[in-house]
Amino acid sequence: MKHIAVSKWGGVLRVALGLLLSVGCGQPSEPTPAETDTSQTSSIARTQTKVRLAAGAYHSLAIRPDGTLWVAGNNDDGQLGTGDFESTSTPVQVRGMTGVQSVAGGMSHSVALRSGGTVWTWGANWMGQLGDDSHDSRPTAAQVPALSGVVSVAAGWYHTLVAKADGTVWAWGYNYFGQLGDGSTTDRRAPVQVQGLTGIVAVVAGAQNSFALRSDGTLWSWGQNSEGQLGNGTFEHSAIPVQVQGLTGVMAASIGNARALAVRSDGTLWGWGMEFALGYRVATPTQFEGLTRFKDVAAGTGFSLAIKADGTVWSWGDGAQGEVGDGTKRMRMAPAPVPGLTGVTGVAAGMDHVLAVRADGTLWGWGSNSDGQLANGAVIRYATPAPVQGAPTGVLAVATGRAHSLLLNHDGTVWSWGLNTWGQLGDGTPTSRPVPTQVPGLDGVTAIGATYGESFVLRADGTVWKWGYISSTPTPIPDLTRVIALSVSETHALALRDDGTVWAWGQNAAGNLGDGTTTSSDVPVKVLDLDGVAKVATANSLSFAVRHDGTAWAWGQNGAGQLGDGTAEDRHTPVQVRNLTDVVAIAGGEYHGMAVKADGTGWTWGLDYYQAGMSNLPREAHLPVRMSVDGLVDIVSGPTTGMATSIDGRVWTGGYNDMGQRGDGTTQNSPVPSPLSGITTGVTALSIGYHHSLAVLPDGTVWAWGDNSDGQLGYGEPFDKLVPIRTSLLVPSGTGPF
Repeated sequence: MKHIAVSKWGGVLRVALGLLLSVGCGQPSEPTPAETDTSQTSSIARTQTKVRLAAGAYHSLAIRPDGTLWVAGNNDDGQLGTGDFESTSTPVQVRGMTGVQSVAGGMSHSVALRSGGTVWTWGANWMGQLGDDSHDSRPTAAQVPALSGVVSVAAGWYHTLVAKADGTVWAWGYNYFGQLGDGSTTDRRAPVQVQGLTGIVAVVAGAQNSFALRSDGTLWSWGQNSEGQLGNGTFEHSAIPVQVQGLTGVMAASIGNARALAVRSDGTLWGWGMEFALGYRVATPTQFEGLTRFKDVAAGTGFSLAIKADGTVWSWGDGAQGEVGDGTKRMRMAPAPVPGLTGVTGVAAGMDHVLAVRADGTLWGWGSNSDGQLANGAVIRYATPAPVQGAPTGVLAVATGRAHSLLLNHDGTVWSWGLNTWGQLGDGTPTSRPVPTQVPGLDGVTAIGATYGESFVLRADGTVWKWGYISSTPTPIPDLTRVIALSVSETHALALRDDGTVWAWGQNAAGNLGDGTTTSSDVPVKVLDLDGVAKVATANSLSFAVRHDGTAWAWGQNGAGQLGDGTAEDRHTPVQVRNLTDVVAIAGGEYHGMAVKADGTGWTWGLDYYQAGMSNLPREAHLPVRMSVDGLVDIVSGPTTGMATSIDGRVWTGGYNDMGQRGDGTTQNSPVPSPLSGITTGVTALSIGYHHSLAVLPDGTVWAWGDNSDGQLGYGEPFDKLVPIRTSLLVPSGTGPF
């Protein structure tokens, strides 16, 4: 079984670590920073300007007591500084880094402040965020030229900030929103001075914005402000520093993607921007009523953290990856303590993971561990198939949701495992399980399906049942009978009745229900102008059918030509896929459709995103084109990954492979189809989710591969951690790392 670690696709959000400072209650004498006192007076005693713990988007950094720097997590762009691009869940040392005093992590770059005030950077450099006057990324640390006397460092998505001992602030990298503060929106590959700022003792960076804390306890901000995260009472971006309104005596501050937090010297907690606990788009700092005695904060992507004086950590916001640390993956609307965690002296928030250091020097983490960023040595990729542990034998079918799995046994029972936040396992509880367990009170099942947080079954009596979201136990869908086939997606479902008609329900923005409207429906509606149907298939906002005469039909979303009718227009009723006859199998993904003809040829159309359709075409095809493999029997597709079974027993895979879901032993996005690794006897059933896949072998056993964040593979330890666990990024020092 191969252990691989790679990064996620899609936008990632850099979150800055809050800086804890002990600040007096001084007031600025004038509203502009250049006109106020530039001295760092005795009214401020910096107790944590040297940040020794940081979380990038998908990597983590920590300074050990001996001044060495240790890292773990994603390394696609060399952000671990190890001289290579190998990701790891086991801590490794950054090459050549000693005497490190402070550290920061960006989206995929890293920054270190060494003794003597020099700054060193490594990782991605697309926007000049390494400050070396180039755009060359590198996996080893190098000193930022002509920069010395630095006392504080911070990293945003693609920009870097430093504060110098003379109270000035310097910045470089991406500047679309003016986050460099030099009065322009011009990207800079080398440090430029932030306009008008003096007396600065610490800097903090958010995704596309920047904060600076002055010695007088005032807070200054610049950059993106679409959600009011600059805290100056407006929603206008600013390319020069503006004062955060109404805040003095600031001792800690943090800014994430669109939310900001601060703690004042009286221990009160304040927030603004997209801070759901306070309201929507809050443009000025607002106090969290009834919450006191705080000392530090960290603003995450959609979640927030705050440390109280008693060493407890309070969390709230989006918990989709377990970021709030309460044992669930649900949103928490109001601040509450992270259970079982005390004695905390510092926290850092990444894209969807959290690190917390305790006074005894131990480091704890929770949330996503998709790239090994929790540094607990866990296996974080399963790129080749392995048997599901504890599954029954004689399995007939499998189904994959986002993070849970189903199997249909030969006796008509259904078994489930994986994430259960929404009750999608059907056992009446919200408890996730990493091994299959039979769904109670359900038998006579002939077909199964799974979506993000729901599960569906078709019973032998022609009724359809579901669970998840509203009910955590199976309940029948009213007024739906005589069903002989079922297909579900995250947007909608299709049911084929014994009279050859198709019925649909769910979301309908693209006309994918096929009733001639774009009106969503909670109850099944008849698909118009379609009868004699033998098979149905769904993808998000997209529907397919094969008629008994061998013609293929499609309706719904068509922006990439995925309906195969020669156009890019959405269709609200079925249209025939052109130039295809004798179709025996059909499937589709986010941007493509696929079909197999009776002669064993495979055909695909739409946008072959990451070659999920296995056409090897670099552009959209609005009409079917040949797949690059033939001799096929059947096809299945996830949103961005496709598989095809061949008459010789091989399974061909194509498409996105970030979590090893293609099962070819790698996590590479190969432009050509590759055979499924380790399975040579053929398969009798396949299912592909967003990031994991399942197969049934001829002997009735179930095999799984890909993402195991919530135990959905049915073997191995789930790598996401919903409550704090001990990590090995730091070593105990006896007195703590700060």
